[in-house]
Parts: sequence; structure tokens; C-alpha cells
Amino acid sequence: MDAGDLVFGGRKRADRREQGGAEGQSAERYVVGELDDHDEALPDVPTPAEPGTWQAPAALEQHLYELLTRHAAADWQDPEAEEEARGDLQLAYLEALAGDLVYVPFRREETSPDPGRRTFHVYDTRVGRIVAVYTRGLLPRPHPYLVFEAYTLRELADDMPDDVAGIAVNNQTPCPMLMSADAEERQVWRALHNEHWDEDGRAERLVTLRTGAPPRGPLLHGLALGAHMCFVNGEAWNNPHYHGLGLSMEHERLAKWWDVTDRAAWQEIQRRLLERDVTPWYWEFVLDARNALAHRHPAGRPQAVDPTAWRERVELTLRERAAHAPEGEIGPDWEEFVAHVVGLVGKVLRYEARFRADGLLPADAAVRSVAAWDLGRASMMARWGYGARFATRAEMREAVVEASEAAQAAHTSWHDFSAGYALGRCLHFDDEEFGGWYQEMLAAHRALAGHPDSPWNTVPFHVSRGTGLGG
Repeated sequence: MDAGDLVFGGRKRADRREQGGAEGQSAERYVVGELDDHDEALPDVPTPAEPGTWQAPAALEQHLYELLTRHAAADWQDPEAEEEARGDLQLAYLEALAGDLVYVPFRREETSPDPGRRTFHVYDTRVGRIVAVYTRGLLPRPHPYLVFEAYTLRELADDMPDDVAGIAVNNQTPCPMLMSADAEERQVWRALHNEHWDEDGRAERLVTLRTGAPPRGPLLHGLALGAHMCFVNGEAWNNPHYHGLGLSMEHERLAKWWDVTDRAAWQEIQRRLLERDVTPWYWEFVLDARNALAHRHPAGRPQAVDPTAWRERVELTLRERAAHAPEGEIGPDWEEFVAHVVGLVGKVLRYEARFRADGLLPADAAVRSVAAWDLGRASMMARWGYGARFATRAEMREAVVEASEAAQAAHTSWHDFSAGYALGRCLHFDDEEFGGWYQEMLAAHRALAGHPDSPWNTVPFHVSRGTGLGG
């Protein structure tokens, strides 16, 4: 099967732009398309001449490749035995697919948030009508006019047109498989989904791409800033070609959590995150007050600062600012606000005590800054915007590198960054319940601290921009 049918020529691109509303896209989004148009619309990965030598990008593709390699290396003397082994191979392949998402390419104007309104691109082949399907690790960098939607194996069985006879999985890669998609086979897919799909098992795991990641440098460092959220979602932390859960789900998640529905909204929130303008200013103000007192302390450490002196410093500074504020700027809720900010001292101390007890902070350490909370999310927002086609590849890379530089200026190490990120997340969501919002961060911290593939163990916290962007 040749994937050339999905190559978009220049004339077609111009026609779609002139039609404008045919895709439901604004003219501004085609700026992204023009800048990011490229020929890598579908995966095209050469098979190595020496069997068994391919390094797959991720664990699923490596497993599929090893299944195929073992089957190909066997010396089949009995045709019936070979046929039976072929059936076992396809079942093992399907079992692996059933535990993860698969991705189907769509022309952008032919997809929809409603799966029932999508138009599958079908190839007419000598074995019938075929749909191309890919696993996550093999997806190319986002293309402006060809997008991917994610499916479970059961969803694929339910949503594909009935006249599709088969699926070509990972075509033009070292781990391809052509499989029937008739009614009987689709029932097998549904059964395998019920057996192998584990929504929770796909989250809270450290995933590292073996190939396709940028080399060590500012871009890789900036991607690593998002490792907490990548761990929570089961995404590869070092992947610069983000597709997430497919175009429609990425749009839905950005709208739900960030109210981002177009390019302008993405640009605004990306800038605010990089400028650390999303987190309330007084969180950092409270920590800065302790840091200032620590410089005067003989030990010079924030954790040695007396809590009473810290509270007094916070309140005194706030009241000094109020005394010099323009008339009318201080509202009737000022005293309530002062009490709230002073109260953050106790909340921070209680979180730090729990962090130390759980190993998220060393016994003699304190949180110096919550800059990580905005900057870690800035790293992810750059990728989310790119995957949603609200940002260009260049904009994504520039934002990730800018986040890298800001994080190095605000934090001293990966552990220091992690403590700041965890505190920011807890202040935002947890309200001292030490529930899921905190437990996810604790699990992420432990995985990032201990796993050999973690960026904390492979990427220096301080890098020079002169080392190049890579990727």
C-alpha cells in the first residue's frame, strides 16, 4: 500500500485557503499552516538491512518489531505450522495494540470533534478497502493539513465504515502489519479491548523516546520542564512532536482547562505563563520575603527563618506598599487580603513539612520559588499549542527554550524545580487535602528522581544556549 495518496500539493492548499470556511478554520490559522507545511505527512521509517537492529522510538513499537523479527527469523518447514504461527503473531500484535491508543490520519477538513462525522481516508487495494493506522511513537511532526485522531481498538471497530476490509498498521515502518477488519475480526478487537485496556495503567508512568528526541541542549532541557505533567498523562517527556490524544481531544482539553480555542488565545496564555503571570503574584512574594530574611540569618538558609519573623515581614511589607499606593487603589477587602497572604506562611510550612516527610524535599531544605509551576506549564502549553495547530513549530521551540532559560534563573536544580512545581500545584488545587493533586506530584517526583531514563539523570539542569536547539 502506498501512502502517497495523502500528500497535499500546493494547488490544493491554495484552494482550501481560498475557500476559508470550508474547514471551519479562521484565516489566521493558515498562517500556521503556511509556515509549517512539510512533506513528512505520514511516517516513513526505513527498515534496517540487518534484521533485529532497529531501535524503535518507544516500548510499544519495540515490542511489535521484536514480534515480527522473531516470526521472520523462524525456519518454517510446515506450511500449516507457519499459518498457525502467523495467526498467533497477529493476535499478539493486536493484544499489544489493545492496551494503547492507535492513531488514524485524517485530512483536516474531514475530521470533527464528533467521531460520527469524520471521513476516513480509505485506500482501495487488491485486498479491499484499507485504512491506515499508526502507533503513537511513530507519529511524525504535526502537519497543518493532515492530522491524527486517537482511538482505542474498540472505538476503531465501532467507528470505521463497515465496508473497510482491513487496517494497515504502521505502514512504511519496520513494524508493519496488515490485518482484516471484517465484522468477525472487529468482535475480536472489542474483546481484546475489554481484556487489555487499562485507562489508569496508561497514566502516571515515565515515558522516554529512544529516537526522535532532540540532543542535549536548551530545547531538551525545556521539554524536561514538563516532565511532571508528562508523567501524570503517560506522555513522552522528550517528544518535540506532540500529538497528545489526537487533534479533537487536544482542542477539547485546551478549551476545558485553559479556555484556549484559537491561536490568539494560545498566544496570550503562552506569554503569560512565560512571564509567570498566571500564578498569583503573592505566592512568590511570600517566598521572597523568607529568602530576604534568610540572607540576614547566620545559617543563610530559608528553612532556618523563624516563622513569626516571616509572617511579620510579609505583613509589614504589604502595609508599606499600601501606604504608598495611589488613592483609591486599596479596596474594602484589603484587610482580608492581608490576612490571606500572611496565612500562606503557615500553609507553605505545612506543605514543606509533608514534602520532607515524603522525601519530596530534603530534611534541611525549603521551597525557594514557585516559578516552576508556571514555567513547567509553559513548556507543556507550547507543545499543546503546536499539537492543536495553534502554534508553529518555531514558536513551540522558542517558547520551550525561553522557559528553559527562565527556569535556570529561578531554580538551582531539578529537585529544587520539582519542589516549586509541587508547591505551586498544591496551592492551586489541593487546599491542604494531600489528595490526588498532591499524590500525583509525589509519584512524579519519585519516578523522576529514581528512574535512569529520567531527565533528572540524563539532562544537566544548567545548560548553555550555545549548545544548540537540536530536534
